[in-house]
Amino acid sequence: METLNLKSVMLGVLALAVTAFAPLAAQAEDKPTLIRFAYPGAGTGGRPQADSSFIATAHLQGALEQEFKNDGIKVQWTFFPGAGPSVNESFANGLVDFAFHGDLPLIVGRSTGLKHKIIFGASRFGNLYFVVPADSTAKTLADLKGKRIATFKGTAGQLQLGRVFEKYGFTEKDFKVVNLDTDTTKASLATKDIDGAIISPFDLQSRGVAKILFEIPRDPKVTSVGSVWVSEEFEKKYPSSVQKVVNAFVRAAAWTSDEKNRDTNFKLWAQSGNISYIDFQKTWNGYTMKERNTPLLDDYYRFTLQKAVDESRRFKLIRRDVSLDGWIEPKYLQTALKEQHLENYWDEYDANGNIKKK
Repeated sequence: METLNLKSVMLGVLALAVTAFAPLAAQAEDKPTLIRFAYPGAGTGGRPQADSSFIATAHLQGALEQEFKNDGIKVQWTFFPGAGPSVNESFANGLVDFAFHGDLPLIVGRSTGLKHKIIFGASRFGNLYFVVPADSTAKTLADLKGKRIATFKGTAGQLQLGRVFEKYGFTEKDFKVVNLDTDTTKASLATKDIDGAIISPFDLQSRGVAKILFEIPRDPKVTSVGSVWVSEEFEKKYPSSVQKVVNAFVRAAAWTSDEKNRDTNFKLWAQSGNISYIDFQKTWNGYTMKERNTPLLDDYYRFTLQKAVDESRRFKLIRRDVSLDGWIEPKYLQTALKEQHLENYWDEYDANGNIKKK
């Protein structure tokens, strides 16, 4: 009888041990079969290609694919000509795990209940160019009151246009704002169906299509920040995979930020057809690759995103307020920076867009 009891006790202990370690084993083995990354835009004619940041470089160099190759996990990039609003719609239908977003569609999605976590920043700063048809007689923005101004509504461009109007003492009601994507905006400038737009100007100018009405040099109050997020569901199920995604993008950001790769990046990005090589050369003149390709979630990032939330509410682009509390998850970025010895590689910027003193 004692032998039988001892045997029963041992079996019970073994069963408890198996039960205790089962969740850990399942967590260690659990991984996705597919990682779905969404990009809010596409190249000319719907070409499946990004531009203008280390996100584009990561795609063109296959950074994510290489990161997950040994795990047997496939990576699916989807490019949406419908931009940020289309990414939100796809995510709402359960078709996206990660995405790059400009500020307005990111905020709109959050305000409507889409659940995601911001895991790193992806773009910032730059000059702004407001262009008009080549033969336009306008001298200032005031000359365009009541005229047709194009923007891609629902995107970061719409919020940026609102900032420009406000900067010069106007509102959207002072103009006829029409909704056009980038390709259609270029065509409409050529046919003079619109009277102005914010767009990269130099290729259009060289072809006699448009000219610069005014330029706003580096103004952190006008430009915005880009963000990369992960769905809350994916993060909860696959935190180790989230870390590997961030690791891959941080490596791509460091490569893109290296000045010796400056020209190579411009040539890669120009393949999209949206912005020409000469435009990249001129619009990035005066900026280091590091300052515009930092993934940091620093004071500038947080302040600028909060400002965008406030502006979205003020311009009546969202109905519900959005809080940054619990939305930004920096731990994956912090781990990647530490493991890759990049903690001090990028400068941190304060709320006004100035490098913070260490």
